[in-house]
Amino acid sequence: MLLAIDSGNTNVVFAIYEGKKQRGQWRASSDTRRTADEYAVWLTQLMALEDLTPAQVDGAILANVVPAAGYALETLCRRYFKAEPMIVGAPGVDLGIEVRTASAANVGADRLVNAVAAHQAFGGPLIVIDFGTATTFDVVGADGAYEGGVIAPAVQHSVEALYRAAALLPRVPVERPERVIGKDTVPAMKSGIYWGYVGLIEGLVGRIKAEYGGAMRVVATGGLAPIYADACDAIDEVDPDLTLRGLALIHRANRTAIAGPPA
Repeated sequence: MLLAIDSGNTNVVFAIYEGKKQRGQWRASSDTRRTADEYAVWLTQLMALEDLTPAQVDGAILANVVPAAGYALETLCRRYFKAEPMIVGAPGVDLGIEVRTASAANVGADRLVNAVAAHQAFGGPLIVIDFGTATTFDVVGADGAYEGGVIAPAVQHSVEALYRAAALLPRVPVERPERVIGKDTVPAMKSGIYWGYVGLIEGLVGRIKAEYGGAMRVVATGGLAPIYADACDAIDEVDPDLTLRGLALIHRANRTAIAGPPA
């Protein structure tokens, strides 16, 4: 079995794959002070609820965009799962796609993993929208190459900015309001947050398509993807497990390449 770890700025997501089947998925808040031992106690107890043990794991892969979290997560794999983690972005780990940007090293590991998974599932060309710590729009070519993208502030950051900057404005949840025109402060804030981001999504998708030239399919992932897909005609597909599935694909391809074809 494979332990796949997607370490982001807000959450660290762990999943166990048996072949192509996901056996379990668990999420923890990102905290660079957390040790490998703390991760192990938390994760192994949750795995036990699904009748899974560390001894069943024989491989690990990590995509990490928080450098300070890397040591604890790598140690977790080595000490408690007896698996040397495959690190996305490390020399020798082949993603199987070309990165057509000014500096491939500056592209977040999760964005490249999303490109791999999205192209495998949906072909191309594509726009992959990830509602994470930032809202990213990534362009994947017809051949699967990563061709660049857009980074916008996350929806939650706009909510927090309103709350912190204006003394009389409360913190509100991200949800679809019944009306665009709010009749009170909270409904007006909900409308601006929700419909404002629908406008951002539709506007950026339209401009990306116009600049790229030609039809493109739009795939959304991340926690808020289903909420916005309901009202956004620009989104064609929602795939909540895109990053984790991409990690499993990359690990499988690299392990096969190292092992060579069967005798």
